[in-house]
Amino acid sequence: MLEKFYPDKYLESVDEIDFEIYYRQGIRGIISDIDNTLVPHGAPADEHATKLFQKLHAMGIDTCLISNNQEPRVAPFANAVQSKYIYNAHKPSMKNYKKAMELMGTDENSTLFIGDQIFTDIWGANRIGIQTIMVKQIDKKEEIQIVLKRIPEKFILWRWRKKLKRNT
Repeated sequence: MLEKFYPDKYLESVDEIDFEIYYRQGIRGIISDIDNTLVPHGAPADEHATKLFQKLHAMGIDTCLISNNQEPRVAPFANAVQSKYIYNAHKPSMKNYKKAMELMGTDENSTLFIGDQIFTDIWGANRIGIQTIMVKQIDKKEEIQIVLKRIPEKFILWRWRKKLKRNT
């Protein structure tokens, strides 16, 4: 039952992702969350994020940011990293994950999702069959509704790790 919430991978940060391997596996589009995935909550696109997206685009990987935030937050970030974007996405609803793939011209097999929350980011992507990478949240300071979700997330990640150990 909890498997629907499990990420395919759980990493410290986007810096640990070997995007060349994913490219060789056929990934041509990356859907990513913004806040606490790429930058601290509410922060603008920094040089690190800009260079990451330049690298992805140079490799031939298209990108689409998907956020539950409103356009005044998402659009400037997306413009700074030259990415497509969807704001007010209502994650974990599947609708805008599909729309992101349409914008990039990819499908479930050629798309990777990156996010920092199980109940919005990972669950939404898992529901339509996209590979998922969960990264540790960048900033521990969050809105109360997110803080409350982090408690059951810890349990799910504990179960996920336990399952991985049994399978190795």
